[in-house]
Formats: sequence, C-alpha cells, structure tokens
Amino acid sequence: MDFNSHLRTTGSALRRWFVAQCYDALIVGCLWLVGLLIIRVPLAPLWALFGAAFQFVPNFGPLLAVAGPAIAGGLSGGWERMLYVLILYAVIAVTDGLVLQPYIMRRTVKVPIWASIIAPIVLGIVIPLWGVLLAPPLLAIIYTYRARLREQADARSVPPVIEMPKRPRLEDHGD
Repeated sequence: MDFNSHLRTTGSALRRWFVAQCYDALIVGCLWLVGLLIIRVPLAPLWALFGAAFQFVPNFGPLLAVAGPAIAGGLSGGWERMLYVLILYAVIAVTDGLVLQPYIMRRTVKVPIWASIIAPIVLGIVIPLWGVLLAPPLLAIIYTYRARLREQADARSVPPVIEMPKRPRLEDHGD
C-alpha cells in the first residue's frame, strides 16, 4: 500500500467521524432548544446554538454549554429555574454520552457501541485529557482500516470462477 492510499483511508475515516460529530451536535442542539423552551429560559435559541457548537469541544464543551442557560434561568426565574436547567443538562449529557454518540458512531463510522463507550474511558486513564480528546477520531480510523483489511482479505479468498465446458445442443448437429 502506498502513502496516498493510507492518506485517503485516514481522510475518509476522519470525514465520517466529522459527519457523526455534526449529527450529534445537531441533535444535542435540538434537545437544548426543546428543553429550554419548555423551561422558558430567555434566549433559548441562542443557548441551544451554543450547546450545539460546544459539542465539538470534548469534555469541557457541555460544561460551557450549561453556563449561559443556567445563569439566564437563574436571573429570570430564580434558583428553581436554574435547577431545572441543571437537570436538563444532566439528562442531555447522559443521553448524549450513553446513547447518541455510540449510536451515531456505529451508524456513520461503523464503530461498535461498546468501543465508543470504553475507549474514551481507557484512553482518558492512560493519557489524561488527550486520550479522551483523541479517542473518537482514533476509533474511526482504526475501524476504517479494520474494514479495509477485511475487504482485502475477502477479495483474496474468493476462488476464481471456473467456466464449465458447454455441451453441444441438439440443434447444433447438422443431421
């Protein structure tokens, strides 16, 4: 395999991972919008947009996303509304981390759900901060190469097609 082939494979994996991240950000932004509108937090569409954009910042993004709505909710409705915003944040964070991201990664990048849950934890322990940041794109690259190697192995293991000799038909005899 040449360098350009590796570059194309890696680029393809990262592109699919980025598409998965965009889907995840869109869904999380919609969850924020619906939740904040139900709670009646001022500037809900703006906070939802920030929530979607901060999905691209692993680990710290969701924390940054909750700060604005929590403050706006606290100023407009007291500590009770701020508490509702924090509960909404917890629901969105758990749903995203345990359901949305693994499901989207499985659908777009073909990463198994168990791997997309365990890899960030393990890499976060082995390489604090950087491991968690790098786990999703690394998984996308690893599983893309794995699929490519399987395809190559399958292509090599296909037996050649052997044509059977044709039988003469009765019409072919010139009697």
